[in-house]
Amino acid sequence: MARLTRVEMRERNRVKVMDAARDEFAERGFRDAKIDDIAERAELTRGAVYSNFPGKRALYFTVLAERAEQAVAEPGPEPGRTAGEALGAFARAWVARLPLAVDNRYGPARLAVDLMPEIMAEERFRLPFAQLMKLDAILLGLALERLSPPATPGGRLVRVAEAALTLLHGASQMAAAAPGFVEPFNVVSACERLADLDLGDRWEDTPWITRARAVRESWSAPPLVDAVRGGPARLAGDGVVAVLGLHRLEAVEEAVRAAPGAEVTAVLVTGDPQELAPLARLVVADLCGCLRQAFPPSAWPGVRVVFDEWGVAAAAAGVPAVGDATEVAVRIEEGRVVSRAEGRGACHAIASEAAADGRGRPSPPARHR
Repeated sequence: MARLTRVEMRERNRVKVMDAARDEFAERGFRDAKIDDIAERAELTRGAVYSNFPGKRALYFTVLAERAEQAVAEPGPEPGRTAGEALGAFARAWVARLPLAVDNRYGPARLAVDLMPEIMAEERFRLPFAQLMKLDAILLGLALERLSPPATPGGRLVRVAEAALTLLHGASQMAAAAPGFVEPFNVVSACERLADLDLGDRWEDTPWITRARAVRESWSAPPLVDAVRGGPARLAGDGVVAVLGLHRLEAVEEAVRAAPGAEVTAVLVTGDPQELAPLARLVVADLCGCLRQAFPPSAWPGVRVVFDEWGVAAAAAGVPAVGDATEVAVRIEEGRVVSRAEGRGACHAIASEAAADGRGRPSPPARHR
């Protein structure tokens, strides 16, 4: 048998660590799990675990992220045809994952019960998590709008999505803290009725000082996965690509609203790829897994979301260094980057230019003086 290369050995050890960690967290919970015990389960040394993950929390977030991304949707009823039906179907998919009162204290159904305490334990997790929740609400709101377009110009359903997610996350916490308290049918019924609420939600198109500037650079996107659809992200066509750190995720809505119908891709980057990147993957996968069950494909939000833990896609867009405050947007046309904006308001600037340009042609330099 041929000897494994160093890369192959590292990947094999990573898989063994992940399998062992999943079992350890399920049996003992995050707090009582020990790195030494995970190493023993994996038949590896403690050093081999740390060579793949910087600590127990990074390992825990990664286990949860991969579990969410690999979850197979259970067959269910037809996706919703109205916003209310879709919100009800979304809630059913959500509560189906909650631990029941009869479940063991630990086990697969309760694997994620320590997630929120870990997020709340450190300040550096709270802002990224808040922005991830904003992104979830935007994605869910856009899907609702495709089924039930607001009658009022500028109207949106993002606040309805925020209310639904608040209710569902609250149900998740109560299911963990007070087993048997949550009645899933009531949660589903409440979510269905949220679609009829008028929360006065209007999109205010605020002008930004940031300007787009004309460039002419090559564009060759690496292979990426669209977290919304769970498949390859096709970035060869014209559109807007927004490279966003985890503190700036809500800026993607500026691109979507400023250029209705344009192809918008959000490339998520972070200055902490080992802990914050798996947390981001987890939060988005939890949302999109339920969304794909509850909404017909025609209602899935048009925006694409891809994860770029190590900044490879960002570098392809001409962003060599990334962090959690990054906001850079570029416009792609005929395989080239034709304009760029950086800093707060970049998404708005590039999308507005694309909308004004109509067919996506590069704007004359005089526009950017």
